[in-house]
Amino acid sequence: MRTVAILLFNEIEVLDFAGPFEVFGVAGRHDDPKPFRVVTVAERGRVYARNGLSLNPTYLLNDHPKTDIVIVPGGGGQHADGTPYGSRREMDNPAVLNWVRRTAATAELVLSVCTGSLILGKAGLLDGLAATTHFLAVDDMKKAAPNTELHLSERYVDNGKIITSAGISAGIDMSLYVVGRLLGKAVADETARYMQYDYWK
Repeated sequence: MRTVAILLFNEIEVLDFAGPFEVFGVAGRHDDPKPFRVVTVAERGRVYARNGLSLNPTYLLNDHPKTDIVIVPGGGGQHADGTPYGSRREMDNPAVLNWVRRTAATAELVLSVCTGSLILGKAGLLDGLAATTHFLAVDDMKKAAPNTELHLSERYVDNGKIITSAGISAGIDMSLYVVGRLLGKAVADETARYMQYDYWK
């Protein structure tokens, strides 16, 4: 069983974390034991996602089991006064960046969804690699990861250990791709059928 840890933070985009949570949560659902254990991790207790959804993380950054797959979602932007929120704030949060670096060092895979790529970029994990992100975050991505080649027409970009996805719903495609890579295409296809996710090819 692989442990999948999904980072949570205030103003996170709901589908950024909920899509991958669902994919890994139901993949191989008839297996015993199941192939994935999905947990959520945050810097502190309760988190409020976009539009006020209240979330209770399973663990905190300094107190969670060994992680095999790290998922860094996105969501957020700048307020009218220029104050960052969501991933734009967390990309400059030392506690989050240190956690990402530390956890990524021993993880099998590191995934980002949408503007979670900004956090990976600021953590230095995308240097010399290719990546994608939300189409509205291109300028921020170029600043956060100036040495990263952007493939903005791709739904997800696989560098081996580090995989990034485009915006929001693309995290589902990336997660299904990872399920297929680890467990075989038949398991990914069955997971997509169960979810009635008709975009999966």
